[in-house]
Amino acid sequence: MRPWKLAETNYGIVKQNEYEVAVLPLGATEPHNLHLPYGIDTREGDTIGEKACEEAHRRGAKVMLLPTVPYGTQTNQMEFPFAMNVNPSTLGMVIADLVDSLVQHGVMKIVLLNSHGGNELKPVLRELYGQTPAQLFLCNWYTIFDDVQDEIFEVRDDHAGEMETSLALAHFPELVAHNEDGTLTADEGARAPTRFEAINRGWISITRPWHLLTTNAGAANPHAATAEKGHRLMEVLVERLSGFLVELSEAEIDERFPF
Repeated sequence: MRPWKLAETNYGIVKQNEYEVAVLPLGATEPHNLHLPYGIDTREGDTIGEKACEEAHRRGAKVMLLPTVPYGTQTNQMEFPFAMNVNPSTLGMVIADLVDSLVQHGVMKIVLLNSHGGNELKPVLRELYGQTPAQLFLCNWYTIFDDVQDEIFEVRDDHAGEMETSLALAHFPELVAHNEDGTLTADEGARAPTRFEAINRGWISITRPWHLLTTNAGAANPHAATAEKGHRLMEVLVERLSGFLVELSEAEIDERFPF
């Protein structure tokens, strides 16, 4: 029985523990090229959340991991079958309701652990600021390791590429599809450029229509992925995220918090 994981603990254990921090992972249900499962964003949230909270708990943090929300914003992937969309406004209301629940139960420090690039959650923090006594923190975990990304991976991942595939090979390899010769069933993850240089260079932003951007929903080359790279990445994620959770758990909320 792990008292820091709500989905598998019980009321008898919860009654005996105090919780300072709640971690809410947010995933998605969408295609990831031809080799990764639709639920990989959710599995990443589960796995990273578990390992970070386990280490933080071991170091004394009063932390609770909530079940991962398995649906996210997919408005630009709906040409692919069974991309399951939750509009940004709807997702914001779900988060607001869960925050209200946590406040009702006395937890005022809440970390949104986001696993899906389509979930634009900073506006949720802005909207809830001043409306809730809770202190909200957003962690897009795929930004944690930017300074060491090029030391681990050959190419930078956008979607279903080397990084995500390495995580899957390391932590749930049974869900990664291979050909008979052992190679990934994935294509190369090529991305089509738009006709506008300003968009291609990042000066102008759009919501990318993924059925035009990609061939099979993959937007980065996954074929250099290895389980060893996935384990190296997880070590960085757990070290950095668990350290923050320990600090957050120990921090007192006062009139100057978080400064």
